[in-house]
Amino acid sequence: MLGAWRCGGDSNEALVENLWDSGIITHENVRAAMLNTDRGVYAPARHYDDTPQPLGLGQTISAPHMHATAAELLAPAIPHEGARVLDVGCGSGYLTAVLARLAGPSGKVWGIDCLPQLVHLSEANVRRDDARLLDEGRVTLHARSGWDGLPEAAPFDAIHVGAAAASIPPKLAEQLKVGGRMVIPVGPHGGPQELLQVDRTAEGFTTKPLMGVVYVPLVQDE
Repeated sequence: MLGAWRCGGDSNEALVENLWDSGIITHENVRAAMLNTDRGVYAPARHYDDTPQPLGLGQTISAPHMHATAAELLAPAIPHEGARVLDVGCGSGYLTAVLARLAGPSGKVWGIDCLPQLVHLSEANVRRDDARLLDEGRVTLHARSGWDGLPEAAPFDAIHVGAAAASIPPKLAEQLKVGGRMVIPVGPHGGPQELLQVDRTAEGFTTKPLMGVVYVPLVQDE
């Protein structure tokens, strides 16, 4: 991806504008959502570098160019009014907040993580960023298995998965509405992984490979 890993800046605005200038961000609504979500609230160090950062517990916050890529891919599937979005592996809460801003005031984004410590971290960060996202129900966070998703809130217009599954979890795919889209890294831990775009149509599912990636594994419950 031309320009990736070279888009860092000394502020959130500089980071986002570098992603825009490099062509990684092309949708104006994605640009606005990322400008309004200060990565400095969510990244533990080197806030505006275009690199992943460790969160502890074997988890990371992805590099900004990967979050921008995910938001760009999901944006066409997220109507600005009444959207329903699931963020699997919410981590520090950053992309959950970006997706909430993409979904607009009447949209709802559910963030889930199998690690309760990260759910608490996400909630604290989102509250520090803009407590209204939580208080108005635009963001809801749960400790749940990413492999199972959140069937009681389905169907979703868009699903983002922030960790690599060995294969596409069937339960997640079934939680997409017709016309919905999922972005998910698939492949073994330490082996070749691909970022996939999964679209649900009236006839079934289409899968489009996008690029090679390296993600931490999507934790499977024992």
